[in-house]
Amino acid sequence: MTSAEPARPATSPGLFGTSRVRAVDLASYQLVEDARGRIPEHVRKRKRDRARNEQAVAARLVAREFERE
Repeated sequence: MTSAEPARPATSPGLFGTSRVRAVDLASYQLVEDARGRIPEHVRKRKRDRARNEQAVAARLVAREFERE
């Protein structure tokens, strides 16, 4: 599948036009959420700090470019 193709919906038609989540999709989602919870807090904090620092550097570069013009 390429990024140009639409994603397949995770639901299947149910009774009276309602939709229900398939068990396989729900299980895979739960596995991802469980794995996300196993990441130690210091690693999550480090990732947040890195992203915040990268944003600050990018903002400074943009401000510097505007000062030159």
